[in-house]
Amino acid sequence: MVEMSHRNSTVPTEFILTQITHRPELQLPLLGIFLVTYGIAVIGNLSMIILTELDSHLHTPMYYFIRHLAFIDLGNCTVIYPKMMVNFVVDQNVISYYACAIQMAFYITFIISELFVLSAMAYDRYVAICNPLLYSAIMSQRRCHVLVGIPYLYSIFQAVLITSKIFTLTFCGSNVISHFYCDNVPMLLLLCSNPRDIELLIILFSALNLISSFSVVLVSYFLILLAIYGMHSAEGRKKAFSTCGSHLTVVVVFYGTLLFMYLQPKSTHSFESDKIASVFYTLVIPMLNPLIYSFRNKEVKNAFLRIFKDLSKLCT
Repeated sequence: MVEMSHRNSTVPTEFILTQITHRPELQLPLLGIFLVTYGIAVIGNLSMIILTELDSHLHTPMYYFIRHLAFIDLGNCTVIYPKMMVNFVVDQNVISYYACAIQMAFYITFIISELFVLSAMAYDRYVAICNPLLYSAIMSQRRCHVLVGIPYLYSIFQAVLITSKIFTLTFCGSNVISHFYCDNVPMLLLLCSNPRDIELLIILFSALNLISSFSVVLVSYFLILLAIYGMHSAEGRKKAFSTCGSHLTVVVVFYGTLLFMYLQPKSTHSFESDKIASVFYTLVIPMLNPLIYSFRNKEVKNAFLRIFKDLSKLCT
């Protein structure tokens, strides 16, 4: 391992990331799958960002949150997969010390932001169904900015705190990370000193983030179900379910993946299962989210048609 001296401590100049699979015959097919999936994720999320920005009919609180969710998903997969796919091609799975720190910080920022933006969206759906007459007053532009801005600031704080704590300590021995990107838990195994304090900090923050955001989602949907149950009109119930159907689908897939990873018994837990779960919530879910919000949503389809017609008129 190439090293440099930095404030009387030993600092590696680069790390080696492990491949997603150790079977050489699967490298090329996997590269093709990742390339297609990442391409769909980029196109889908960029389209959602542009569409919700350009179409005035989508300038509502719900689509404001969807736009930020698309931005987070785009960032989440982009901070990991272009580098990973390049490593597939060059067959040199290395990442520099500073690039690793930057990747970790951005990854933590995006993954935490997604948790709390999804919970903000659940609150938005609760207000829309349970307080429809006061919806515009409650979900004001200022409140929407707060519900998105605070998660961004909070996630950046955690990202800087955890990343700086890890990368200001001394690394020794192997420089091989047991993951295909710079995640905080595999990095702890490379530290010379006892990482118990940082490990406890990561566990506490992870539990706080998951429990608090998931609690908001559960309470919101519990109140939504009570409101729907109290409706006398079948048409009203159907409309209420359709209002939160897309978000509920996204929540189930995202939180289901995280809970699967964190609630695994220690005896069956491995970095291999972590890799599979990581691919799902850093690539597959960012690809699925814009598809769910477009295919299950008439307003998005209509907005796309309006933008397409406007572009056609400009071209002619």
